[in-house]
Amino acid sequence: MNYQETYSKIMALDAKVRMVTICDSGGKIMYSDHRPGVVNMLSPEESKRSLEMAVNAWKTRSELAPKIGRGRYVIAAYEKINRITMPLGANHLVYVTTEVQADTARIIEEIGKLAAAM
Repeated sequence: MNYQETYSKIMALDAKVRMVTICDSGGKIMYSDHRPGVVNMLSPEESKRSLEMAVNAWKTRSELAPKIGRGRYVIAAYEKINRITMPLGANHLVYVTTEVQADTARIIEEIGKLAAAM
């Protein structure tokens, strides 16, 4: 997987995408960057902790997959941002933050198409 190219494709989906992080299933960051001009709301340590929580929650969902099916995506909606976590291929997760006004359903659909093509 070309991580930078995948990042660029996701960023191009919507101008309201703030940040994209691609990590392996263990949480190791393979590529992460934010849109130019976007001010990070969290410190680097807080960002890392947020990603770790999302990866751990995904692992827990995966343990339940035999009973409820494989996870497709998770949206966390906050007052100031939305956070989307979803699989990207068999061994990676993508963690995307957007502005609140973003069309998250369309972004999720398009990321799903990218993931299916991998």
